[in-house]
Amino acid sequence: MHQIKIDMDKCTGCKQCYKACYVDVFRWDETRKRPIAKYPEECATCNWCEITCPKNAIEVVPDYRVPYPRYYPKSLYPGTYEKDEVKSGRPDRCEEGG
Repeated sequence: MHQIKIDMDKCTGCKQCYKACYVDVFRWDETRKRPIAKYPEECATCNWCEITCPKNAIEVVPDYRVPYPRYYPKSLYPGTYEKDEVKSGRPDRCEEGG
């Protein structure tokens, strides 16, 4: 799961991170006047919260344990390459391992 670290000593409670997050990872603690990373598992790792923080109080630590596919064969994405290239029957370089 992604981690969103908030340094509460640096945080001024400006709400920039809270406003910047378009997937609603943050909730606002009215008592402490500080953000809470309530749903880090939903973080899109866009880093807008980190970028907009004027005090650099936020650090987004992405979790990239999701395996990437070995290759993306062109046959799975028809129409995204030149028509002649798809019809030519030439093997995809990625499929050949090169």
